[in-house]
Amino acid sequence: MEASPEPLSSLRRALGLLRVLADGESGGMRLKDIADAARCGQPTAHRALRDLMAEGFVEQASGGKRYRLALDFFVLAARAGQAGGLRELARPTLLRLSATLSDTIFLLVRNGYDAVCLDRIEGPFPIRSFTGDIGGKVPLGIGQGSLAMLAHLPDAEREAVIRFNMPRLLDRGFIDEPALRCAIEAARAQGWVNLNTGLIPGMAGVAVPVFDAQRRVVAALSVGTLAERLREDRLPSVVAILRGEADELGAKLNPFDVTLRYPSRSLSTVAG
Repeated sequence: MEASPEPLSSLRRALGLLRVLADGESGGMRLKDIADAARCGQPTAHRALRDLMAEGFVEQASGGKRYRLALDFFVLAARAGQAGGLRELARPTLLRLSATLSDTIFLLVRNGYDAVCLDRIEGPFPIRSFTGDIGGKVPLGIGQGSLAMLAHLPDAEREAVIRFNMPRLLDRGFIDEPALRCAIEAARAQGWVNLNTGLIPGMAGVAVPVFDAQRRVVAALSVGTLAERLREDRLPSVVAILRGEADELGAKLNPFDVTLRYPSRSLSTVAG
């Protein structure tokens, strides 16, 4: 007579629920759907979820009706996978680019409706930029790095950002909606953004998106330099070098890096 399967321990049940939530929607899952996916009863799933919530690995969203992975889960995974996070991981890339191109290099990430300068390596030429120093931010849509990220967001997210940011962009007098949409289409078609419009007199820039393993845009590498240094004869070489470094950096990304969700946590460790 074949023995009946051994009942799952509470630990194994909880680990199974973490896998279910990891595969679920980012907005969270209903208790019934979690129980169905885990092949257990709702009371059993609820008890395990309460234990996971007590440890900080799960949280409730949408008025308490949905469950999702919480920040502590991502923190633990990040520590196990890679302690330094995006800023530390990208630092050699920025140093290499600055030395190769003799220009100022920026690492930008998205924070809601804004682009934030997560790191910057100064080149030999004095420049001005939209984001300024590390920690500076601008609405998505302003500047080459910002545009490179905005252009490659999923359609629904991109439209939500455009609707929210257009009044902010118009208030600053930078760009109207038709011009923004043209710039986005050009960025999507060519895979990079080049700005030499005179918005900051004498300055120019070029940027490429950084994608993770799932081809989601998570950052941008950007060059800021004098306009005379980004003419047609030099631009293709700069783009090729940026793209190579962006591909290499994207392949190394830790999907659980909290910097990708909470840039300010990485910036808080910047001295000075």
